[in-house]
Amino acid sequence: MSASYPSWDLASTCLLVDAGIAKETVTTCMDNVVHHLESVISVETSLYGRKDNVTCNEGKSPDEVSNTNCSLDGVANVFKKRCNGKKVCELNTDVLGRSDPCRGTAKYLQTTYTCLPAIHRMICEHSLSYLSCDQGQVIVVHGADYGRRDQTTCQYGCSADQTQNTACSSPTSKVAESCQGKNSCVIKASNSVFGDPCLGTYKYLEVAYHCEFAVTEKATTCDDSDNIQHLSCENGVISVQSALYGRADRQICSEDKSPQQLANTQCSQEGAVDIIKKRCDGKRVCEFNTDDVRRSDPCVGIAKYLDTNYTCPPAHRRVTCEHSYAHLYCDYGQVIFVYGADYGRRDHTTCSYRRPASQTENVYCSNPTNIVAQICNRKNSCTIRAHNSVFGDPCVGTFKYLEVAYTCE
Repeated sequence: MSASYPSWDLASTCLLVDAGIAKETVTTCMDNVVHHLESVISVETSLYGRKDNVTCNEGKSPDEVSNTNCSLDGVANVFKKRCNGKKVCELNTDVLGRSDPCRGTAKYLQTTYTCLPAIHRMICEHSLSYLSCDQGQVIVVHGADYGRRDQTTCQYGCSADQTQNTACSSPTSKVAESCQGKNSCVIKASNSVFGDPCLGTYKYLEVAYHCEFAVTEKATTCDDSDNIQHLSCENGVISVQSALYGRADRQICSEDKSPQQLANTQCSQEGAVDIIKKRCDGKRVCEFNTDDVRRSDPCVGIAKYLDTNYTCPPAHRRVTCEHSYAHLYCDYGQVIFVYGADYGRRDHTTCSYRRPASQTENVYCSNPTNIVAQICNRKNSCTIRAHNSVFGDPCVGTFKYLEVAYTCE
């Protein structure tokens, strides 16, 4: 005879308080009906099984509570996918399958979750969702679901049979993939984007997100022709925010310097940030020395340094071999914003197929260009040719390629 797996009830209220984010730990025995989480949920841990002989032991024999090393694998991931980013989350044991981690043992569900202060959006099917943050901040998506969980949301003008299915849930990562790390984002609540989890039902998209200031990376390099400044992004591409070539304090790069060489702390070269942005924006790795930035000496006799602040926003990256066409495109309702583009060669292997060594040996050929941005920005799609007739020839005799980094907004 197969084991019976009833559903259960877990009910709790999250209070979002000014002092910080509330953390809830809720334990529920298996005897009741519905598993219920409330507020904007972020599941941290979840246990289905038993880890002590005290919890949910009422009416149980010693044998039923003796195994305290019992847990079903993967429960937290199930709950995160189902519940993260929702204000209310209900589910029963069916979502855990029919596996029994410890037969004969009285099990319980114990879930720890936080209630995050998040922006909550409900977007009716066929409409556009606009997610946005204040200047300098970026979107962090907690969760999104496309389906229907009640009969009242987005029900205007719908027949009863289009709203009666309230067990239609399709947690999705597509919103995070499209919007995470951006200042603003538009996404359509449509079957063409998310698929159709319940035919004949009029659906809506639920999104929970918050805004946070983008993490800023810093690179500081003392002014020496032998010192290289290295900017890099493990994820995303470089977006230079500010740069100082000069001196703003007496501590940085002060080793072996005289007091006179550190005295002027209001020294800076104008236009340093524009030089670095042109060289590095849109790249994953960018290296140069201070000779590349120096246009004049802003303070003769003062020991200078280069201080660069940058972020790593997510981006689409396209590499197009010379003579070929780059195709940039965004989803419906979105437009292209180009972070940066470069036409030249920075390694021996990219676009090297059937090319003689002489055409790939020059890896110091760089020609940052704003032509792609001029042609493609604010368009939904764009095609541009990687060719000398468009970008000029920065290194005659070298087979080049076009690198483009862009986002959709």
